[in-house]
Amino acid sequence: MDEAKALDIKKTAKDILETIDREREREIISRRFGLYDRKETLEQIGELLGITRERVRQLEKAILIRLKLASEKGELPHVEDIEKEFVKQLSEMGRVARVSDLAAKVSEKGNDRDKAHVAFLATLAPGLTVLDENDDYYQAVAIADYFDQAKLKSEVNDIVKAIKTHGEPVTIPQLHGLVNGYEHPDHVRALASVSKKLASLKDQWGLLKWPLVNPKNIRDKIFVILQEQGKPMHFSEIAEQIKDSDFKRKDVTTQAIHNELIKDARFVLIGRGIYALKEWGYSKGTVSDIITKVLKKSKEPMHRDDIVREVLKSRQVKETTILLNLQGKPQFKRVAKATYTLAEEK
Repeated sequence: MDEAKALDIKKTAKDILETIDREREREIISRRFGLYDRKETLEQIGELLGITRERVRQLEKAILIRLKLASEKGELPHVEDIEKEFVKQLSEMGRVARVSDLAAKVSEKGNDRDKAHVAFLATLAPGLTVLDENDDYYQAVAIADYFDQAKLKSEVNDIVKAIKTHGEPVTIPQLHGLVNGYEHPDHVRALASVSKKLASLKDQWGLLKWPLVNPKNIRDKIFVILQEQGKPMHFSEIAEQIKDSDFKRKDVTTQAIHNELIKDARFVLIGRGIYALKEWGYSKGTVSDIITKVLKKSKEPMHRDDIVREVLKSRQVKETTILLNLQGKPQFKRVAKATYTLAEEK
């Protein structure tokens, strides 16, 4: 066990709770932080203790103020050592981190109980700033010399705004270049990780709603794979890539992949089982449809070799397939040796 995990955060939290004289006050703090069981709401604790929700809130606030004052005076056990270790870890993590990430560094398991103890101890440490979780931010801990709550929120919001303005996923070094006033890319990464509006995949960061960084369904995952490969792929190859990926859910069948490719307008069938992205300039249609487009664009008869060459730019099929369509479809007319044009519409 390393030095960080040698700190007994659970024992320290227990020792601090024991400095609170009243049992009811100890119950409020332990239940609100979830130190021994799941976190409870003001209403739940109020029902348990027979007091109102507002009274629970008042008591919680008063207890924490009292504990923080005692901590600043050095009267709480081991808080100074805990703070020193937390600051050391945070310095290596970019000066701020999600509570879950910090707990993984300083505790044995990094589970919900460990996270609760880290949040409790960080709340009492004078040298740390704690950001509570809400719809916009994950619960986080920062070094107070660099952040108060207002500055932390502001800088996280700046990161989100920079990504939104950029309009597409970026790497952390790229993001570092888009924002001003940050010494190191690690600081930018740390701030980005606090926002619930952002997501990352393979170190590409973007808005949570962007499929490239947060694929939510099979179709999004197919899109990510094709974007990464940058070339058309057979549906079986796409299925293998998804199985080998870092996606959370990747136990999908090859048939399911094929079904989603057929249904989504972002994907274009360009050969037998081979799909490409529409945004690459491909359009849906049969081989004869593509031949028709080629001839319409030409506005004059074309030699079959030229037709084949043009069709193969957007379809991965055999040359014989193109020739059979030219010779066998009524919409194409041979006007000279190996030369074709569109038949006149009747």
